[in-house]
Amino acid sequence: MVGNQNLLSTYREGGSQGSDLVKVKTLVCNCKGLEPFRRADMNTLAFEIESELEVAYAAVHPQLCAQGGMQVLEDVLRTAEDDPDTYVMVCACAEDTQKNLFKKALRRTGFDEKHFVPLDVRNTTNDGILDRIRARLAEIADPTKQRH
Repeated sequence: MVGNQNLLSTYREGGSQGSDLVKVKTLVCNCKGLEPFRRADMNTLAFEIESELEVAYAAVHPQLCAQGGMQVLEDVLRTAEDDPDTYVMVCACAEDTQKNLFKKALRRTGFDEKHFVPLDVRNTTNDGILDRIRARLAEIADPTKQRH
């Protein structure tokens, strides 16, 4: 991990520092390679995310809102639903669009919506995506930070 090894260490209720790190499972949607996603190299992106950022893992899917993609998302949500320290970050289209697209998956799995982290990664390169993820990870690590 590059310079952020303790980025996601969290403080538990009552002010004591937890020994566990928050876990972030990262799914990236390629949206069938449509124009807003063509600047990114999806062949190397998951490796770059895992190598440079503190996440449990990263995976790329060609279209998360399609039937197969929804099944992958639901599987990830189910494996994370009983762990209060796990977040699922979806890097894809507009955040409001994601909330609408994935609302049923969240409901069907019972996953805590507060731990679902949609992130808009359109119209940028891998470095831009890494910067956006890094910023969101900082927000997860410090919930008092306001989004800009």
